[in-house]
Amino acid sequence: MTNLPEDFLSEMKELLSESEFESYINSADDNYFRGIRINTLKCSAETAKSQLPFQLTQTPFCSEGFYIPFDTEGLGILPIHRAGGFYAQEPSAMSAAAILNVEKGDRVLDLCAAPGGKSTQIAQSLGGSGLLWSNEIVKSRANILLSNIERMGITNAVVSSCHPDRLCRALGGFFDKILVDAPCSGEGMFRRDKKAREEWTAEHSRSCADRQLAILNSAAAALKDGGTLVYSTCTFSRCENEGVIERFLDAHKDFYIDDCKADFGRRTLDGKAVRIFPMDGGEGHFAAKLKKLGERIPNSDSFCGVKTPETTAAFKLYDELFKTRCFGERFEIIGDKILLLPEAETPALHGLGVIRAGVLFGEIKKNRIEPCHALYMASKKDQLRSYIDLDLDDERISSFFRGEEISIESELSGFTAVLCGGLTAGFGKAVGGVLKNRLPKGLRG
Repeated sequence: MTNLPEDFLSEMKELLSESEFESYINSADDNYFRGIRINTLKCSAETAKSQLPFQLTQTPFCSEGFYIPFDTEGLGILPIHRAGGFYAQEPSAMSAAAILNVEKGDRVLDLCAAPGGKSTQIAQSLGGSGLLWSNEIVKSRANILLSNIERMGITNAVVSSCHPDRLCRALGGFFDKILVDAPCSGEGMFRRDKKAREEWTAEHSRSCADRQLAILNSAAAALKDGGTLVYSTCTFSRCENEGVIERFLDAHKDFYIDDCKADFGRRTLDGKAVRIFPMDGGEGHFAAKLKKLGERIPNSDSFCGVKTPETTAAFKLYDELFKTRCFGERFEIIGDKILLLPEAETPALHGLGVIRAGVLFGEIKKNRIEPCHALYMASKKDQLRSYIDLDLDDERISSFFRGEEISIESELSGFTAVLCGGLTAGFGKAVGGVLKNRLPKGLRG
């Protein structure tokens, strides 16, 4: 492997046998693994396979994860991607959320969530139940996170940009499960990011470990008794992995390490945690499952949320667009924005850098309410009153994604969803056989 310091190579020699170290070095400039995860909130693996122009091969890391050919191009412009049917993700990065083992009804915190791969995977396990709180301290990255949450059609999430310590203190003991996918030195990115190789130093790895421990300490405060916390990184370093876990457990006697029960990678920390190398089918990941002592108390069905006079008009529009009130009835008005909050108990949101809670239903404009793109991205064909479903070879799909008007059946009228191969990709307003495009400008092209 070129351009790597001796300090890194020495540590890898300690982690691997002589023959495996040689294999690792020899594979350093090979093609890296590429993968996608099917979004089961929107489609099945069978549907995805029928719409994708390349072969899928199952990964060992999660049931919805698949390897794709290295030379695959144009993922982002595929209609099924733009409609939220899959998420492009490095295969071994799917392991941490799988180990967290989220169950329906759980309250889950993803503390370092951008760009959203693990959050959207957690949301699939929740299946619209419970609550997902996705946090990212860097505001620009939090906006990317929000974009992916919306594209994948997630209705039960809160997205925030808040310092982990502040957030976790405010939400003390609220969550059943927490994922800390901590910022790290990125040794598992070396094959796909030459810059990561060049910027690595032992000092940087040690500083990452201190920051990781601080984030983990913060996360502990937000976990309820009997809850589960998974710590993960995309690095191989003992200092950032085993070292951080050991330091955390020394300081938190109310936690213990639990068996991750992974049937992939190789075990560490008395066989309870897992580390993944390129030889194991992924670029590199580490995950450890921690449990907090105590008895887990069932979640309450109570919730916050307010009703205002504007909700009368919102409910009217809701019933015009959908056959049922499929996203609940918890409207909240913030400025000119109308939200449908998650149906699960939601803590007070003030002062926590919340960017979005639930689904952005619509915007108040003068004396009317107009629906938003995010609302349609969360919808399914059988929920909609008015839609057009375009075959994948229909030339109008490209026109729609460019933001152009498209021709439609003349009997359609009013706000109408646009589906591509059965998946909702946006909407427009039908007038006289023409659909006036409402795709956000930032998504056109």
